[in-house]
Amino acid sequence: MILSAKAVREAAYACQFPLVGMTPAVPLDPQPLRSWIENGYAAEQASMYNRIDERLDPRAIVPDAKTVLVLGIPYGPGESKSVQPNAIARYARGRDYHYAHRDRMRALRHRLLVLAPGIHTYACVDSGAAMEKAWAERAGLGFIGKNGLVINRTYGSWFTLSLMILKHAVDVYDQPHPRLCGDCDKCLRACPTQAFPTPGVVDSRRCLAYHTVENHAMLPTEVRDRLHGRVFGCDICQEACPFNRGEFPPADPRQAPRPLGHMTAAQIAALSEPEYDVLALGTPMRRIGYHGLRRNACLSMNRHQVQESRELLERLRNDPAPQVAEAATWSLKRLRGDG
Repeated sequence: MILSAKAVREAAYACQFPLVGMTPAVPLDPQPLRSWIENGYAAEQASMYNRIDERLDPRAIVPDAKTVLVLGIPYGPGESKSVQPNAIARYARGRDYHYAHRDRMRALRHRLLVLAPGIHTYACVDSGAAMEKAWAERAGLGFIGKNGLVINRTYGSWFTLSLMILKHAVDVYDQPHPRLCGDCDKCLRACPTQAFPTPGVVDSRRCLAYHTVENHAMLPTEVRDRLHGRVFGCDICQEACPFNRGEFPPADPRQAPRPLGHMTAAQIAALSEPEYDVLALGTPMRRIGYHGLRRNACLSMNRHQVQESRELLERLRNDPAPQVAEAATWSLKRLRGDG
């Protein structure tokens, strides 16, 4: 049975996926992924070293797979008038996008079952064995920019991705999106840690987003020195991109920033654990944990030449959590000029 691409697209739109694309389920070029891993650019992301064949070929996940359906949810450029707008990356200021995608994919699967009773699907949001960005480019949602992110002409790169692998073919597939960066390299020049060894390739070992979200050990000195107020994630390369400027369609109100998303590094560092548990519930900031988030906040305060910051760091240098105490001590030394 061949499905109507128009019917599938309309079903996805009805489930609140503004970005929808379909591409044949044929293997990806293995060279970019294998080269990225061999060069150590995955850092300590153990999951990236596993199930490589499945990442490259959807048929290794779903035998007889015919279609990869790629889905996107914009989160908008967020608010930029807060005291310290870059403390929390914009995608993380509201509800965890994994929940948004899973809820909508569940609804979409019910609609697909109406179109094709008994249809088999495999759904993935980040954590599964699939490379959403590569498939998004193939399915025409956008192109992979020099900062390694998928860029859409309407939404820029301010959106998150998921995909479904289907055993059914569709009657019309979308065409791969051409890459439109041209000679522009603003994102590469803006990165404070020079985390792009070549355009489109991210070295996680130097990426602020990786270290503030995934790294539970102490951050390298060259990363600490360049946090500059960022606590969870980093939007610098996105903010530098010309495609991310101008007017955007309204973002989904369910993804609106929550109170923790507006806080400064000092406010986050001062949170009690019960306060964190309430404020971080249902947000991506649960990923790094209470102590990890405060560790990041302390490290990012190493240039805050205000008395309140010094007093807070003095208190936190005796924090029961070793990583928080070490981070506070290090930032105090930086503020005093002896670290």
